[in-house]
Amino acid sequence: MKINGHKIEPGASLRGANLYDANLRGANLTDVDLTGANLASANLISADLIAAVLSAANLMGASLVSANLTGANLYGANLYGANLMGANLRGANLTGANLTGANLFGATMPDGLTHD
Repeated sequence: MKINGHKIEPGASLRGANLYDANLRGANLTDVDLTGANLASANLISADLIAAVLSAANLMGASLVSANLTGANLYGANLYGANLMGANLRGANLTGANLTGANLFGATMPDGLTHD
């Protein structure tokens, strides 16, 4: 799949990519490097982001409902107002991430506990 000229596939380097409002529903983004990427308002419902690098990525208002972020690196990511309902964040790095206003209902947190 290609979006805004970027090939979307496992292991791809999408550092700094502008994927604003992109429809990535159900996409396999395993091991993808999205460092500094703009994913604001993106549809990442049920996306597979296992071990993805999202350091300093902008995910403001993104929909990550039921997304698999197991082992993902979200260091310093902006998740302001993002919807992470039912997402799997087990083992993810959320150090310095902005989760203000994010919906974490039913999400599995890095420590394995479910957020209510």
